[in-house]
Order: sequence, then C-alpha cells, then structure tokens
Amino acid sequence: MSGRARMSLCAAAATLLTACALLPLVDPSTWLIKAAFLLVVQTAVGAAARRVPLARPLAVAAQAVVTLMLLTLVFARQQAVAGLVPTPEVFHRFALLIQLGRDDVRQYAIPAPLTDGIQLMLIGGVLVIGLAVDVLAVTCRSAAPAGLPLLALYAVAAGLSQSSADWLWFLLAAVGYLLLLLAEGRDRLSRWGRVFSGAPRPAGGRVGAGGAEAGGAVAPVRAGRRIGAVALGIALVVPLVLPTLDGGLLDPAAHGGGVGPGGGTISAVNPLVSLQNSLNQPEDRQVLTYRTRPGTANDQYLRIVSLDEFDGTTWKPAVRHITDVPNVLPAPQGLSPGVRTTEIRTTVRTAGWYAQDWLPMPYPASQVRIDGRWRYEPVGRTLVGDHGQTTRGASYEVTSLAVAPTPRQLADAPKPPRQLLNEFTKVPPSLPAVVADTARQVTKGARNDYERAVKLQDWFAVDGGFTYNTNVQAGTGPDAIARFLRLKEGFCVHFSFSMAAMARTLGIPARVAVGFTPGTATADGSMSVGLKDAHAWPELYFEGVGWTRFEPTPNRGSVPDYTRPDTPGDISSDPAAPSQAEPDAPSSQPTAPDTCSADDKKLGSCQSAAPQAGGGSGGGGPSAGLIVGGSAAALALLALPLLPMLWRLRVRARRLGGDAGVDVAARTLAGWMEVTDTAWDHGIVPDASETPRKAADRIVRAARLDPDAAAGVHRVAAAVEQVLYAPDPQPAPGLADDVRRLKSALAAPAGRATRLRVLLAPRSAARVAWAFADWRREQARRWARYRAQLRPTLRRASR
Repeated sequence: MSGRARMSLCAAAATLLTACALLPLVDPSTWLIKAAFLLVVQTAVGAAARRVPLARPLAVAAQAVVTLMLLTLVFARQQAVAGLVPTPEVFHRFALLIQLGRDDVRQYAIPAPLTDGIQLMLIGGVLVIGLAVDVLAVTCRSAAPAGLPLLALYAVAAGLSQSSADWLWFLLAAVGYLLLLLAEGRDRLSRWGRVFSGAPRPAGGRVGAGGAEAGGAVAPVRAGRRIGAVALGIALVVPLVLPTLDGGLLDPAAHGGGVGPGGGTISAVNPLVSLQNSLNQPEDRQVLTYRTRPGTANDQYLRIVSLDEFDGTTWKPAVRHITDVPNVLPAPQGLSPGVRTTEIRTTVRTAGWYAQDWLPMPYPASQVRIDGRWRYEPVGRTLVGDHGQTTRGASYEVTSLAVAPTPRQLADAPKPPRQLLNEFTKVPPSLPAVVADTARQVTKGARNDYERAVKLQDWFAVDGGFTYNTNVQAGTGPDAIARFLRLKEGFCVHFSFSMAAMARTLGIPARVAVGFTPGTATADGSMSVGLKDAHAWPELYFEGVGWTRFEPTPNRGSVPDYTRPDTPGDISSDPAAPSQAEPDAPSSQPTAPDTCSADDKKLGSCQSAAPQAGGGSGGGGPSAGLIVGGSAAALALLALPLLPMLWRLRVRARRLGGDAGVDVAARTLAGWMEVTDTAWDHGIVPDASETPRKAADRIVRAARLDPDAAAGVHRVAAAVEQVLYAPDPQPAPGLADDVRRLKSALAAPAGRATRLRVLLAPRSAARVAWAFADWRREQARRWARYRAQLRPTLRRASR
C-alpha cells in the first residue's frame, strides 16, 4: 500500500473515531453507519482523483461534488434529477431540514431523537470535517493542521455531551489523530531514502522503494508510537491526580461519610462557593433526570442536605450520627395527621459525571430504594454515601410526601418542643444587631410566627427592593448578612442564610436546605435538572406541620401555596373583632353622589352636588384662569407617576400593532424588543452580548415558562435570526400572539405587588433615559461641529 493510500485510510479513521464523541447526543446511533459509508466513498473519490492525477483544486472539487451528490441521494433524492443530481429544490430541502434540526436541538434534551434534521446536521458535519481532514493531511501532505477540524468536531460533542464515557470518546479521538500523524511520519520517512538507525540489519532484510531498508524504518516508527502512547497516557491520567476547583456540595466531592455498619458520623461542608460556581457555569450541564406524578413536578424541590448549625459566619450541617437505611423511614418530626399529605413516587437517574456524597431526593422521603452503600442521617432525613459511595450514574426510586398545610394550620401551630427550640433558634453573640432589628421591623404587626415568616419571605422576594445576582462577592465573616441587608444584592445563599438567621432572632426554629429546584420538562415527559438549578432555601419549623419550605429568593423556584396572600383560608380576618359597620349619627352635610368611585374617594375628588351652606360666590374668589391653571397643574402632577406606564403601553401597542407599512425585518425586531422588555419588566435583565437564541434560552429558564410560552419565545428568536442572516427573510406569522402569550405566562405566577410594579414602574422604561442621553450627546456633537465651523468666520470678522 502506498503512503498516500495509507494516509487516506488514517484520515477517514481519525474522522470516524472523533465522530464517535457525538454518539451520546442522539438515540439511536444508526446515523454513524451511514456517515461511515459516505465517508469511505468520499475518501475513495479523493484517492482516485489524486492517482489520475488531478490538480489539487480539481481533486478537492471532485470530492466536494461527490459529497453533495451523496447527501442529495440520502436526504433529498425526490427533489433531485435521477435522485442524484442537485437542483435548486434540493438546496431548499437542505435549508428546511437544517432549520428543523436547529428547532429539534433547542426542543429536546440529550439524548435527542434522530429526526431528519438532526441526522442531516450530524452526517453533513462529519463529511465536511472528513473532507477538510483529507485535504489537509493527504492532498496537502500536512497532517498536523488536520487536527484543527478534528478538534472542532470533538469540542462540539464534548461541550454538549453529558455521558459518563467522555474519557472513552477523548481516547478514540486522540488515537485517530495519532494514527494520522504516524502515517504521515512514515510516509515522509520513506521519501528520505535509506535510514541508518544504528541497529544491525535483520536477517533477510530487503531494500524497499527508494533505497530505504524495509526494516530500517522500524526503530523511528516504534519510537513514535511509544511517544504517542506516553503522551496520550499523560493526557488521560494527569487530570485525575491534579487538584481541581470544582469540588464541593454540588460537584464531585471528597469522599467521606460512614465508618461501617450500624454507626458513624457525617461531617460538615460549606456549600457557599460550590453553589455560586454552579450557578455561574457558562453551560447548564445536566445533573440528573427524574419522573414523577404529572402535575406535581413544579413544586418538587430535590433536597441534598440541611444546614442547621449557624456560627455567625456561615451555615453548615452539624456533626450527626448516621445509621443504616431503614426499609421505611420514620415519620417526619412534628407532622400531625390533620395536615393533608399526598404520597408521590419519583424515579431519579443521575449523570455519570455527578459524583456527590449526598443523595438528592424530595422532602420528606418515606422510602428510598437504591443500590450501593448508603447511610441515613435522621435529623436532616438525608442519605449519605459510605466508604466512597457517590451518586455517579445512580438510579433510584423515592417515595415521599407532598405536605399541603393551610395558612390556618400554620398560624395555629403550638409552641415547638423545648429541645428543638433551643437547638434551632441559637444565634451567636457575634451576629450584628442590625439583623435582629431588621427582622423585628419587617415583621411589625404580625400576630404569630406564620405571619412573621410570610412577611420575611415577601420582604426579600417582593417588597424589600432586593436584586438577584450570582456574580456578587459571597462575603464571609459575621458582617456578611448585615452587608447583604445593606446592599440588597445577592443570590440564593444570601437570601436563605439571611432569612433563616432573622427567623431565629424572632424565636422561630430555622435551618437552610441545599439542593435543586424542580428543573425543566423534556419532550419525553421527564424533568431535567442542571447545574443552574442549584439552589438554597430556608426551612422553618411549625409544630403539627414540621419543617416547612419558604422561598425568599426572587425569580427562583416557586413560592409555596400556603404563603400566597390569595390562598383560601386567609387568616387576616378576626371573627372576634368588633364590626366596623356601625351606623353613624345622621350628618347635616349632604352626602357624595352614588356615582363617585372608590378611587375618586381616595383622591378626594368627590364633590357634593349641593352648594355649601353660606358659601356664596363673592367677588373675592379665584379667577377662572387661576382655576384652569391650577387644575391643569394638579392633573399634570397626578399623571406624572403614570408616565412610565403610559409610555410602556404605547410602545407595546406600536410594536405589536402589525402596521402593514413596516417591513418584515422591522416588525420582527420590534417583536423581539418587546420580548426582552417584557422579560426585563419581570426582573430578567437583557444582555446585549447574547445571541437571540441564547437570550431566549435564558428567559425560558429564568422564568420557568410553560411549554407553549417557551415555544413562542423560541419562535420569535428564530424569526430574528432569519431576518438578520437570511438573504430573503420571510414573515413569521403569529409573533404578536407569541409575545402576548409570554406576557401572560410571566404575569400568572407573579404576586399582586409584582404585577402592580410591572404595570406602573416597568424597568424597561429606562430606555427613555438612555434615548435622552443619546440625544444629548448628539446635540453636544452637533454644537461642537457648529462652533468649529463658526470659529474661522468670527476670527475673520474680528480682524
């Protein structure tokens, strides 16, 4: 076999081995067989063109034409001449399939189904990479640069894959590239002629082509193989022994836990840094998937561990005694039979890369079925791995209770047991006094611990002016909570730590739970939980109900039903209070007419229809002009706070009006601007550096949109990409309806205070200030140019 033929085979093998990294992305993997066959044909055409021989550009063109015909035969033969020769309809078919493939990639979680669009993207991508590798390594005789397209193919696969066999795909890709380098080295060496290796000539050795001994090249080739094997081994082994910054509660953790059957302890960890690192990851890597009863997943947090020891600096789990996992877990502490509960069964499967000591599961669990060596911690009701047992690739089933107390049950909760009260209301002396002072101020007027807890939650989530930001400094030391209360900016750790500490200062037993929010629904009905779903929340204890979840973090998770102000069974009314409907004594003054609205009464604008007693129209009264001017000024003052709302309503109507005189691009971009502004009004700040697709993904993820609203946002983003990049953009129908659907989806879970703020003080009104600032800068530039032009005239006039 000639050197070029050997390099052609190695180039094709390197491409196929690297393409194996794409296998975990779709199911089934039959596409790789088609890709392998087409790649072999493409390689054979290149080898034949070089053997003719054809000039390099002609050889590459022949391979490209044959590749296009092969793709036409597989994906668009009905639109082609004789099923093989491309026509314009073929390219339209390719464009449609690619668009459908992009939509499928956005819609499905990994592994995605092998649709026609995804299959074209996979096979076409492999053939393009294979052509580039063949051209660089074989046609141009430069194998080293051929690693760049191979690296691009592997990087795409590695960036999306969440398989536990990632090391295997890297090994296959590296072996393919090394084979290509060795084949090129051998071919290059054979063209140097005879090689003097310093070794004795083997018996029966023969002289090969070009005068080189057949056995003479053995030593250099063997040395190259050894160097490649050593380099590959170092690349695989060194990352396993080097220290890493990804350890922590939510990432692969140091092994610890039990010390044998029947006993042992579990030590403390600090989740602060790992939580922030997980939330700030550029890619939302999947941690686990689970299935549960339909309709219950939105409120099903997956709890890892509870942090019940507060030393003034941070929260951490106390050192606890652990036991064997019982067949049925004990009943939750403090839960009485009068509270409504529903039994839920959840099956969970964790990712192969996620090695965590603690087992994520719904709370409170009553039964856990899992293989491996696990131990049970009764106080926090958590499972922890024993002797190196982790969650890596685990499949398990959890039976848990969905506890649904009423506000009345929480408000009427009796005093907790003394032992629990002493342990879970303990705060250190170093805690700044501002924490307790703020807690008392926020909960002023509350009549019981339940109302105090709800006031704390609403103050953090709605009323207190706090901003969710994962990029702030976490802060350490006793003043960390006080600093957060002053700056009012942080992420879930700050909100949960602060609310739990403030609750303890009020005498309410509190702790912090760490785990994951419910995640995102996938096409197959399961829920997908990623790193960005990592979360922390406070748990407060109420006798008769037990440990109860609250959600103080704005725009994260879901607010429990029993804390909503419009929940049935509101306790705001006191039946023992006297009625306020006592009739007053008759008044001699005339009453306001029945047509006066309640709003007008609040503004004091309701006037009596009868003239005032003794109030004549003397000539000393105000003039008509003064009355008109005063009335106009009063109306202006009243309308001033409504200007942001009026501006926002006008802008929304103009963007969604569908003016026929506006072109497709302008209407589409206006619709996308309305999407980003609507999300901004609800706390999702726009990021100009993001593409429309990434921005849509972030809005859907941050707002926890339902599938219909999420699909609408993605349709608007796709329409924007079309008008920005397509040579002839087509109108996308229904964009206005998609935007209105997003507005309704964002407003549905929001509280009354949030909806009122969005209406009266939309955050997107900041665009008016930006536009005014741009106008001022433009006027300043015009004035500077005018002065520069006028200056010579003034000089001449002064002479």
